[in-house]
Amino acid sequence: MRTASLTITGAQVWAGAGFAARDVHILGGRVVSAAEAGADAEKLDASGRWLIPGLIDAHFHAYATSMDGFENERGPLSFTAINGTRRLTRALERGFTTVRDVAGGDIGLAQAVDADLFPSPRYHFTGPALSQTGGHGDPRSAHVDVCFSHGHMCEVVDGVDALRLAVRNRLRTGAHAIKVMASGGVFSLVDPIRNPQYSAEELRAVVDEATRRGSYVCAHAYSSEAVQHALAAGIRSIEHGNLIDRATAELMAEAGAFLVPTLAAYDAMDRRGAEIGLNETSLAKNAVVLEKGQDAVRLAHAAGVRVGFGTDLMGDLEDDQLAGIRLQVEASSAAETLRSMTSVNAELIGDDALGHLGEGAYGDAVLLASDPLADPSALWRQDARVTVVRGGVVV
Repeated sequence: MRTASLTITGAQVWAGAGFAARDVHILGGRVVSAAEAGADAEKLDASGRWLIPGLIDAHFHAYATSMDGFENERGPLSFTAINGTRRLTRALERGFTTVRDVAGGDIGLAQAVDADLFPSPRYHFTGPALSQTGGHGDPRSAHVDVCFSHGHMCEVVDGVDALRLAVRNRLRTGAHAIKVMASGGVFSLVDPIRNPQYSAEELRAVVDEATRRGSYVCAHAYSSEAVQHALAAGIRSIEHGNLIDRATAELMAEAGAFLVPTLAAYDAMDRRGAEIGLNETSLAKNAVVLEKGQDAVRLAHAAGVRVGFGTDLMGDLEDDQLAGIRLQVEASSAAETLRSMTSVNAELIGDDALGHLGEGAYGDAVLLASDPLADPSALWRQDARVTVVRGGVVV
């Protein structure tokens, strides 16, 4: 992975609660002290600018080429992967220097990132998400009589023993974490959105396998019933969570769970879904969760839940990635959202070199033209991004 040495001078630098003036020295891709800074490092004058850590999208889909489930799952993997490289490059250009791919990706794409075959954020993948038959990851409509076992983004796996084997195979091939579908979803066609999915025994088996390997499980879950079902199994990364109530938010806080909202997806599907061919079933489901997403963020913050940030954008909707920032700021604040996209997501991923610009951090940063606390739109306007830096390399 290509790295460089860079000294950024004169900026106001994000310190977790506010900004302070200091220089940032990057040596070989890592932030170092002034005493360790390389004399021959490239210089970047950031006077009058605001420097934030590289952003983290904790719910990204490199392989989401289409708004059609079968097309995503069964199209040529070569096309899916090449298109995925373009999605990753564009995310980096928007300032997301790390992504967590929570349904898809594989070790080959990760190897291409590590080999610098194309510009990309740091890349953490789960491989295909695990779904029960007729669950959120099963792309078949009720009248379709075809076999489906697995695709590029989801795999249908039923039963404790089969799930154990599936988890072991993912971890064997480099998966960062394991993704399970623990409730119905917007994109799927036959599952009620509130219903918990997988039995308690099945979810516990997935968590057991992941935990013993030093990994963790993230669960697609919308409703209070589904989130509580996931928490009882030991799952600590709750994706979406739009329909949670106050009591469930409090249970999440007690369990030390994270909430990863994906507000961009519902807003984008509401505005653009029909014109790009999203089916009527999904449009109707999206209307149910759209209005509740920001409420869930507010409930989670009030309960003391660690709230991360994700986007979950499929197909052509990927260019709404920055709109998710605006929506989350509206539900909390610019400072909270900035923490969500940096230090909270870094804690979720489990890498203490992410999400800050202190010594030892990766040299990943975004230079903004204005103060995002005074002008929050600086966080989501592409024209406010002066420079993106990944590993000390100016993108």
